[in-house]
Amino acid sequence: MSCHSISNRVAVLEYEGKFPDESARNIEIIMSEDGQTTFSLYAPLMNKYFGDNPYFDFPEGITVSSYTNGEKHSTLKADYAISVERTQLMEAHRNVVIVDLIKQESILTEKIIWDQRNKKIYSDVEVTQIRADGTINKGDGFEADEKFTKYVVKKPRGEILANDL
Repeated sequence: MSCHSISNRVAVLEYEGKFPDESARNIEIIMSEDGQTTFSLYAPLMNKYFGDNPYFDFPEGITVSSYTNGEKHSTLKADYAISVERTQLMEAHRNVVIVDLIKQESILTEKIIWDQRNKKIYSDVEVTQIRADGTINKGDGFEADEKFTKYVVKKPRGEILANDL
């Protein structure tokens, strides 16, 4: 093996100047309670970094699905995510889309935080809410339970139908 081949291999392992301690491709993690799936996570690439503050990142995107009584209830997709073990916080960035499959409503934003300890997700950046009837609202963030069954848009503005009041 020549030095040239080694440098090419190293470049493949490096991501934005960091070298992961472990990597996995096309991973799917399924979480369950009492034999029923509660969450599933899929990522084309997962990297784990050890050290004083270990974390995982998902540089090629992530899809998380939540389930209620065994039925898929909502999905979250993002272009990048990072999960810090110590704080149990996962942040998703860039083109974040959360869809409530039951209500047929969506939230679009550039950043969300999933607080696994407190079982909630939230954002403090602008969000776009698309309701089942097609109305579009904007807001300055949102708060929701971790399964996205109940949520509130902060400082909403946009179309509001009279029967929603």
